[in-house]
Amino acid sequence: MKKTIISTIVASLLLSTSVIANSKIKSVTEVNHAAIAKGTQDALASQKKLVQEAISSLQFTSDALVALNKKDAKAATANIEKALGKLEVILSAKNSPKLLPIDSQVSIVEFVGTKDDVKKSVDTVKDLLEHNKVQTARALLNSLQSEIDVSVVSLPLVTYPDALKLAAKYIHENKLEKAKNILQIALNTFDTTTTVIPLPLLKATDLINTSALLSKNGKKEDALKYLAAAEDELDVAEALGYVSHSSNTYKSLHKAIKNVRKEIKGKNKAEKLFDELKKELKDFKNKIFSEKSK
Repeated sequence: MKKTIISTIVASLLLSTSVIANSKIKSVTEVNHAAIAKGTQDALASQKKLVQEAISSLQFTSDALVALNKKDAKAATANIEKALGKLEVILSAKNSPKLLPIDSQVSIVEFVGTKDDVKKSVDTVKDLLEHNKVQTARALLNSLQSEIDVSVVSLPLVTYPDALKLAAKYIHENKLEKAKNILQIALNTFDTTTTVIPLPLLKATDLINTSALLSKNGKKEDALKYLAAAEDELDVAEALGYVSHSSNTYKSLHKAIKNVRKEIKGKNKAEKLFDELKKELKDFKNKIFSEKSK
């Protein structure tokens, strides 16, 4: 398992990848590596602007807490007022957002193996659990993922401003310990949303694109090889449990690939079937990207 973590903000990775450059066809391994690199590049390029006002507000809230620890109620109140002031324009907007992005992280984990490797690992995990080796099983189970995780940390506007106002009230009433507790909670209450993008689907997309190009240029044997590699990636995605909300299924995608393969082996051109396959996979891929809030 390979893992990389990059700090950034991204909106999404709904763009398809492209790894066919200057008419030079890459090997299957090169296509897979390029798909991951392009996926990462898209994540970094699709940066979502951090809300600087929210970040500044948090700094003032932190300063208010420091002031309270020094029993300086006047400075604490001033900082809380500044913290609320930073959000004033946002809060007064007609359709103000419920969440303000303040940080993010992109984590890339690649599972290097086949569907059979996944099944073997799952069987091993089951055996370990039966023998009460929970931590060993946990470590192995954590390796069964191949994805780009985009985590966005946001400040919740539903609770944060009210917490600051309550803290200010307690300070006014000289209840400094209560004010400190409220600020500590406010500084530790965030919403985290993680978007999960399965790497095998990014790889399958580029492998199919490469196969289509080879088929169009009359290189049928090579086209079939890349098509088979794309099938292998779909098998890995399914074995790893990545589920889509699309009306298309792994079964229907394999059926579409089977039809393309049959067409490539025949005398007819497979361009139309390739287009249909790409469309099905795109819909499947876009709807498999899941969001998890913490």
